Amino acid sequence: MSYQMAIELLERRGVSISAIAEVVYILQSPYYPNLREEECVNSVKAVLCKREVQYTLMTGIALDELAEKGLLPQPLQAVMEADESLYGADETLALGITNVYGMIGLTGFGYLDKLKLGIIGQLNDDKNSIHVFLDDLVAGVAAAASARIAHRHEGAKVYPLL
Repeated sequence: MSYQMAIELLERRGVSISAIAEVVYILQSPYYPNLREEECVNSVKAVLCKREVQYTLMTGIALDELAEKGLLPQPLQAVMEADESLYGADETLALGITNVYGMIGLTGFGYLDKLKLGIIGQLNDDKNSIHVFLDDLVAGVAAAASARIAHRHEGAKVYPLL
């Protein structure tokens, strides 16, 4: 798998890098008033360059697509069609993406999973497609990209050693 294949998978499902970057900007701009959208785009791209993220996207998107075609075994097919709230495998897979950047990625993901900002909400509310995994995977990428900005921000406070 490659970065370009990850982009193509997302775009095939209606998700652009700029849509994910918009969510990142919403998360981080209150903390970094000089944050530019370009920095958010670059952070999303950096997350998507990680092979483990690419594999996670490939797995979740494949399951969504198989469910749309009715090709999963029962009762998994019914669970996916209903987007069963107690299923949890979708969030578990997405947490693998957030863990790349530590605890702040995890808390950002939880926030996005509840609020469903931007493209995440659009995917979640789309009644014509199955996005059981994709909405959470996109939230995971956005949370990781957001955490990456927090880790790398030049304005971070430096504490003196004792």
